Amino acid sequence: MIEVKDLTFSYGKDKEALHSLNFTVEDGEIFGFLGPNGSGKSTTQKILTGILKGHGGMVSLFGEDINGIHKQDFFRRIGVLFEFPYLYANLSALDNLHYFASFYPKEQLRDAEELLEQLEFKRDFLRKPVSSYSKGMRQRVSMARALISSPKLLFLDEPTSGLDPAGAVLFRRIIENERQKGTTVFVTTHNMFDADLLCDRVAFISNGNIVALDTPGNLKEQNSSHSIVVDYLYQGRREERTIEAPKLKEGIPFVYDELISVHSQEPTLEDVFIRYAGRGLS
Repeated sequence: MIEVKDLTFSYGKDKEALHSLNFTVEDGEIFGFLGPNGSGKSTTQKILTGILKGHGGMVSLFGEDINGIHKQDFFRRIGVLFEFPYLYANLSALDNLHYFASFYPKEQLRDAEELLEQLEFKRDFLRKPVSSYSKGMRQRVSMARALISSPKLLFLDEPTSGLDPAGAVLFRRIIENERQKGTTVFVTTHNMFDADLLCDRVAFISNGNIVALDTPGNLKEQNSSHSIVVDYLYQGRREERTIEAPKLKEGIPFVYDELISVHSQEPTLEDVFIRYAGRGLS
């Protein structure tokens, strides 16, 4: 679906934002492109969506070089959720969606009201202007706009931004449902929790370089200390001990009266990112 070879991009002399990126995204995959602000995530997505020109290297989508794709056909096959909602503030949710839907063939369109219902948008705001919406409500309309044309390739930039925990769970479920329909999803985010739950594979980008690329599970396993923390009671005292995981094959290697909890010391995806990139996600 996506193939990138030796991708470079500069905003000016001595301002190279991307340094020879290489990766592929398979059909039907949810691929996470993860890194802090200023790392090159959004620049890469803008190139992949045809917004940003003048890159070096090769970018292929749908089996065609992006420089040679017929633009109208290309834009009809993709959906984009931008980090900041780009909506007409004086129009309602429905008016915005009907306007954007007018650029696509009718046979590939979804019903705007049904989409907003799936996104749990408040019905009493359907015909009120966007200027009266909260950030979470605007994010729901923006997601509906990205989905209304039934895209084969979906680009999501910080999809759960502005959502409460319940809204984030809803969005993750909708994204997974899209994948089950055969849609390929490219997610750019610095939210490692979302990426861990959603993505089949993730690429870590830092300072314009891909520093790691694998499944979230493999990345965490490869960087695990393989140790176990055991919380227990012994002679009326609560104690804690860390042991190496292989030792558990022979049972708990110390005396105890009652086990309270056993926890693996597996790192989070953010812990792994910091090890590769040398900095956090802020």
